[in-house]
Amino acid sequence: MSTYLEHYPIVEGLELALYKDVRFKSEPDQNGKIESVELLGLVGQEAAIQKARQICSGVFLARELVAAPANYVTPITMAETALAIANEHGLEIQILEKEDCEKLGMGAFLGVAQASDLPPKFIHLTYKPQGTPRRKLAIIGKGLTFDSGGLNIKGAGSGIEMMKTDMGGAGATLGAAKAIAQLKPDVEVHFITAVTENMISGRAIHPGDILTASNGKTIEINNTDAEGRLTLADALVYTEKLEVDAIVDLATLTGACVIALGDNIAGLWSPNDELADQLLKASGESGEKLWRMPMEEKYFESMKSGIADMKNTGARAGGAISAAIFLKQFVKDTPWAHLDVAGPVWADKENGYNGAGATGYGVRLLVDWVMS
Repeated sequence: MSTYLEHYPIVEGLELALYKDVRFKSEPDQNGKIESVELLGLVGQEAAIQKARQICSGVFLARELVAAPANYVTPITMAETALAIANEHGLEIQILEKEDCEKLGMGAFLGVAQASDLPPKFIHLTYKPQGTPRRKLAIIGKGLTFDSGGLNIKGAGSGIEMMKTDMGGAGATLGAAKAIAQLKPDVEVHFITAVTENMISGRAIHPGDILTASNGKTIEINNTDAEGRLTLADALVYTEKLEVDAIVDLATLTGACVIALGDNIAGLWSPNDELADQLLKASGESGEKLWRMPMEEKYFESMKSGIADMKNTGARAGGAISAAIFLKQFVKDTPWAHLDVAGPVWADKENGYNGAGATGYGVRLLVDWVMS
């Protein structure tokens, strides 16, 4: 086993466990704060320690994005964050504005965005290594900076105040971009997120409306609170045109996945066994838990529409599975995997190296997948 694999988890564990988010306190509590840590017995392992800290810098970014409320993290500030990463670490960046998305026919994404007073941002960061890349990969993160539920508004007791976390996939995507840009693997990686709010106004999509995605497929909206899959639909179509070797999307997509797997484990769906195995191996190495779930094609029947190609939700039973099957309609040939991370992006109480609050789940998993 390499010294990198032997020692960097020690540093990671220390860094992650000592992290404290006090940005929004007027008088931050300094009790028990450790000013510095000296790692004894790791002489000569400076490179491994540096790699661990680079990975943790991405986790911390994801934690800070997910933990910040929706009046601090908006589609605009997400775009600004991506631009800062690009400028600091030499990544290519393209930010598509509403008009650009309209030209590409992103009716599903823009349908979700149309009720918000804030403009949507479609973010595309690219890391390119020196020389010919060993492979080309893409990571897509769901980027709802706040989800009211739309006209199917989330009611009292629904946890609506926690819908600031609905961009957990996008937070992990930008965190992974920051880490990978520093680690500099011989792999080209595209980091993509369609960022918006799902709000209520006179412009909001109605239950029963029909949206047309950028691949021409039509979607009857039977629940405006199933908005994340609509944004991901157009992101998947866009990403497949990049001709990458594999696509992984992360999304706080369904409460059904939390019911199935709890708060510590993300669900994994993929029709491609090789890609699924790669992600499960990365899960084992990183310690960020995954469980492979079935792609039950029959469940698509509950999403069939009499007036459009499909509805955006199916039967309540197996809701996390039907959500994955919905996304599959927007990927043609590229190996693809969907991670439902609704449970592990947030911890209500301290859990190992994760303190209470945003965990930064997915960054280390994605980094391990890309680096392997």
